[in-house]
Amino acid sequence: MRTLVTLVLLLVSAAMVPAQTRSPYLEDHTWPELKDMMAAGTTTAVVMAGGIEQNGPHMAFVKHNLISRHVSGQVAQRLGNALAYPVIPFSMAGDPIEKNNHMRLPGTISLSSEVFLGVVRQVAASARSAGFKTIVLMGDHGGGQNELGLVAQNLDGEWRSGGVRVVYVPQTAAAAQITAWLKERNIAAGGHAGVAEAAQVLALDDSKKYLRPDKYAAFAAGPDAVTGGAPVNLTPITAEMGRAFLDFKINDAVAQVRKLTAK
Repeated sequence: MRTLVTLVLLLVSAAMVPAQTRSPYLEDHTWPELKDMMAAGTTTAVVMAGGIEQNGPHMAFVKHNLISRHVSGQVAQRLGNALAYPVIPFSMAGDPIEKNNHMRLPGTISLSSEVFLGVVRQVAASARSAGFKTIVLMGDHGGGQNELGLVAQNLDGEWRSGGVRVVYVPQTAAAAQITAWLKERNIAAGGHAGVAEAAQVLALDDSKKYLRPDKYAAFAAGPDAVTGGAPVNLTPITAEMGRAFLDFKINDAVAQVRKLTAK
């Protein structure tokens, strides 16, 4: 009897493993697996844009892509019927010829408005071709938000009659929550690569390779007209703070998607 019970438990556990461990990221699956998931109700693609840009002396270029991968994966997981597409890794970060904005410093990779818009549109078209019925467009970088919204508006108008929705999810509400959280605790936020972004990177930096704590003082000393960030004290940041900020973004995005697709 004990052997039979043990066997049943093992079989039940084995059956539960795929549901428990299924990755929320499209790139981790094969096409037959994707086909099966879509047949079982996975109908939403989450497409998020990140970026590679300078972040001062204390933070690696990967910031926006690191945050975007986590946020898009969690949004997909919490929606329950979604997969996150690979992060669009480049953003609108300045003119490489004039070397303005973040292009003033080496390492930043910038796309023009036209190219960025075209890339977003083509990724969305690929998701539609794959069979997704809802395509969510969002971005962690400030540049390109207008383009994301424009692509969503245009494609939703073109494809909606055919049963495909394209929605744009801004992060303005989450940004306001982060600002209010810091203000309530009398913590100066700073701007680009400041407290809010540094805390999120810290929360995701399991390998401890993306932040340079020994450079925090150099960032805070300012003024730093080159980096475009308001010099600020980064010593208050914690991983717990970063996780709270990431959850603001994730929860806000999930709520927006549900509201937009209910129309």
